[in-house]
Amino acid sequence: QVRLQESGPDSVIPSQTLALTCTVSTGSITTNYYYWSWIRQSPGKGLEWIGYIAYSGDTEYSPSLRSRISITRDTSKNQFTLHLTSVTPEDTAKYFCAGRSGVPYHTGLDYSDPDGYIFWGQGTQVTVSS
Repeated sequence: QVRLQESGPDSVIPSQTLALTCTVSTGSITTNYYYWSWIRQSPGKGLEWIGYIAYSGDTEYSPSLRSRISITRDTSKNQFTLHLTSVTPEDTAKYFCAGRSGVPYHTGLDYSDPDGYIFWGQGTQVTVSS
């Protein structure tokens, strides 16, 4: 079974960059045709998809966050990392990494629905505060 584990700081100062890493055990993040996402949940709100990195290394980001995020990967460590710049208290949330299978990236299907993800990490709480 695929297991995911988030790691990173539990608090960040406003205006700084948040970096969270997801380590995937069992299997490779380059396996066709898997998609690896970051998803968050703010207090009192539903799940919000942030973005994904595909098996191919291609990325897609939420339009509302695109200017502040990037997702990279280290295939030698089987990890992918979220970078969120210029954080504000509104970025306070529990952050999850998640994975799912799909079809080849070039088909252009939408993988932004959190309900479609079958492998989840436990999540890590991040608070943005001075």
